[in-house]
Amino acid sequence: MDAQDFDDALSIEEDEESYTLWVHIADVSHYVHPDSEMWAETVERGNTVYLPGYTIHMLPPILAETVCSLVPNEDRLAHTVEMEIGKDSLSFDEIQIYKSVIHSDARLTYTECEQMLNDPESALHAENTRVYELAEQLHEQRKADGSLVLNPARDRAHTIIEECMLKANKAVTHELMWNRGVEAMYRVHPQPTPQQWDEALREITELDGVDISAASWDDPRKAVNSALENSAERALNKIQKAVLKVMPRAKYMNDPFGGHYALNFDIYGHFTSPIRRLSDLINHWIVHENDVPEDLIALCDQASSRQKDAETAERLYKQFLEENGLDPYAVNNRGVVTVDDDGVTVNREGLPPEAHRSWLMLMSE
Repeated sequence: MDAQDFDDALSIEEDEESYTLWVHIADVSHYVHPDSEMWAETVERGNTVYLPGYTIHMLPPILAETVCSLVPNEDRLAHTVEMEIGKDSLSFDEIQIYKSVIHSDARLTYTECEQMLNDPESALHAENTRVYELAEQLHEQRKADGSLVLNPARDRAHTIIEECMLKANKAVTHELMWNRGVEAMYRVHPQPTPQQWDEALREITELDGVDISAASWDDPRKAVNSALENSAERALNKIQKAVLKVMPRAKYMNDPFGGHYALNFDIYGHFTSPIRRLSDLINHWIVHENDVPEDLIALCDQASSRQKDAETAERLYKQFLEENGLDPYAVNNRGVVTVDDDGVTVNREGLPPEAHRSWLMLMSE
């Protein structure tokens, strides 16, 4: 699917002892306020739903795609998370969160980022290389600490985005919980029961071509990471399915009790995607106002419920496309994408087939 809105931008500097990482996040809270009709509609929608061929925005499209979107070469309002990260421990030496105006130099696709990493002559090669070096260290530390990594084959560009967003989210919730002592919309992920983990690991070890390091058996998450890294490629999808089958659903809560099991974070919440997630918008408002909405518990329940609804809609719509002979991964916002006999990608102009529009109308009722 083609990206239409850009929540985040990155900046980085380095000295002998530390990195300074800035994660700039679209300031949706400047435009969407509590007690307004736009806020009420945003809460009702709960998140943006991405379907093959369609995007159903949480915000009005003019905000999501233009006014709030951190497009390059234009001034945009942002909420900046500035983190000084020590090179020795990769922990926070200092955290600052403040409103800002940014002027992004470039909007890079994952492919373009990879190309810049490979080309020393490219305009942003040094910056991309520096942020990747930090992101790779964060990734390896997180994995060593016991974070579950279900996609070990990610490229460098995806590693940059994932690790920098995780670090920013962690910094914000650290600030809210420990420095301010306020409630927020935390992301809580319970752990599977021992019996569920036994079931998953037994299923994994019975797969052909699976190899789990003996040193990793002290923690099921590390055992799964080992299986994914050391097993035959044909087994990877089956390993992932075995794990996801026993994983409880993460939910939003006003208390971080229990932490995020899959990430192995004691405290975690969302902050980096306010254009598409209610949880992030609520946390932006809490950070700026240093106050908590009176209906925070209800907002947590709404965000959790709407996320579940969105996942159900995405799953059913992809199933619908497959039943009608279409590959859901070959449909983007311009319509159906096909590949001809010469391997050339061809876009059919206009909207997807009429049946898809009819199905979407049915889902929205």
